[in-house]
Amino acid sequence: MKSILFACFSMLFVISSFAQPGDFRMARVKYSGGSDWYNDQSADINLLKFLKANTNLKVVPEYRFVDLATDEIFSYPFLFMTGHGNIALTDKEILNLKLYLENGGFLYVDDDYGFDKGFRREFKKVFPGEELKELPYSHKIYKVKYLFPEGPPKTHKHDEKPAQGFGLYLKGRMALYYTYESNPGDGWADPEVHNDPEAKRIEALQFGTNIVLFALTQ
Repeated sequence: MKSILFACFSMLFVISSFAQPGDFRMARVKYSGGSDWYNDQSADINLLKFLKANTNLKVVPEYRFVDLATDEIFSYPFLFMTGHGNIALTDKEILNLKLYLENGGFLYVDDDYGFDKGFRREFKKVFPGEELKELPYSHKIYKVKYLFPEGPPKTHKHDEKPAQGFGLYLKGRMALYYTYESNPGDGWADPEVHNDPEAKRIEALQFGTNIVLFALTQ
């Protein structure tokens, strides 16, 4: 009974956050397993600055993180997860993430390189009966504001495989979006971090804007 009441409270809290235009907040996810979930913190700030300058959203461009094992994740309608290495979720993190996504929250996951195997393994623990499905290039997320007719941009080389974008749908709503071999999150970082060409950085920031706007308007 307690878990049911908590789920209802969580759903109302997250939905109310979505329903307040002009008060957008996002947070980086801290998770177990040893990967560098905290890398490139300027990325979050730069994306928020870009959103502030190029959309009607009112945002405070500051870096925030939340521990997946705490109930603080329910204070944010949009979470960002990334890393280079292993991820190994605890039982509490699995439960929290499941409740968060089922009750209105949105998670964007960016494979920073070397994250894919661990993420897919842990995802199956959260939703054993669900699959990440590759999105068609015609999907709204690729055209909600900026046009990406070939899907996710290829920000960094990695293994030279095509960039891909995957979605998790729960009851008809996309609750999670995952980019693989794309890595726009690195493109958001300060110019001197990865020395990306300015055009690549702008492309990545535009793509991040699409993700946020899709999450808030789907």
